[in-house]
Amino acid sequence: MGGHLNPKTGVYIGDWGDLGCPTPQRITTYSLSANRQRPLAGAFNAAIFNTFRRFRHQVLYVVPPFVAAYAAMNWAIERNEYLNSKPGRLTEGGGDE
Repeated sequence: MGGHLNPKTGVYIGDWGDLGCPTPQRITTYSLSANRQRPLAGAFNAAIFNTFRRFRHQVLYVVPPFVAAYAAMNWAIERNEYLNSKPGRLTEGGGDE
């Protein structure tokens, strides 16, 4: 079971119990105190301006289809009411009554 000595770490490589993965070193971790954090800093201000920006960029994609759908539906309702009225049935020849 003879392994050879790693010159960088001074550990035998290949022996049982040492799987060839040296202990990680020089890992820097950073942390911030809980009372120094501001999780909602500027959230209200950013929400107002971000909502306005998103609305301004999306309004031309959303409004025209709704306007077209409203106009088509309004025309269809008025046409249906006309065709089901007495003058509409007389002009369209809906039968002799």
